Amino acid sequence: MRFKDQYVIITGGTRGIGKSISEAFLSEGAHVLATYTRNQEAAEAFKASCASDRLSLYQFDVSKYNEVEEFFQKLDAQDIEVSILINSAGVRKDAIVGMMSEEDWDSVLDINLKGCFIMSKMAVQRMSRKRYGRIINITSPSGKLGFQGQGNYAASKAGMIGFTRSLCKEVAKRKITVNCVSPGFIDTELLHDLNDQQAKEYQMMVPLQRFGEAREVASGVLYLASAEASYITGTTLEISGGL
Repeated sequence: MRFKDQYVIITGGTRGIGKSISEAFLSEGAHVLATYTRNQEAAEAFKASCASDRLSLYQFDVSKYNEVEEFFQKLDAQDIEVSILINSAGVRKDAIVGMMSEEDWDSVLDINLKGCFIMSKMAVQRMSRKRYGRIINITSPSGKLGFQGQGNYAASKAGMIGFTRSLCKEVAKRKITVNCVSPGFIDTELLHDLNDQQAKEYQMMVPLQRFGEAREVASGVLYLASAEASYITGTTLEISGGL
């Protein structure tokens, strides 16, 4: 077990890709601290399905500084030393720029980018003391390519990539690595709303002509979090079928 007794924070870790990442770390012996914002029913269903005493759930908003600070203070009080942070929490509120509300712009940037900053700041402060850590940010091909109707989402994901490149240089001397994983079209609930024609069109955009599976993304995350990836930092691992 590659991560036996290590503590891993996974934001957005109870649904979609985050859920698969949580399951993968649990299977490798880690203690998983999975966060969520609103959907308590889904979070509790996930915990019940895992039936693991190494899974803990925490409900808070990653874009709220005081809530994140309170979460880390709880961990400090329990002498929990986190080795790995996965910034997986994210939202999409698609619209063309001319029709996009300021509220939708702000909320996507707040959760996707500001949340990544706050969580990383708190984690780095603690990882620096033990001179070890792994931070992995879940981005998107939209952050490099840009997709119509995703100005806010693309900006947030591009920001995460730039943030990763900057942060990795700041913390490298403390043996903390910072990387991105960029999933393409992954078969999660976000794609289940597509009709057959839309699904076919999306698949045709992918050179491998299929949707990815969440477990494939989780495998990439586990690799970057492992000892085998100790010389990899500041990079983006694209798991997108060639997008």
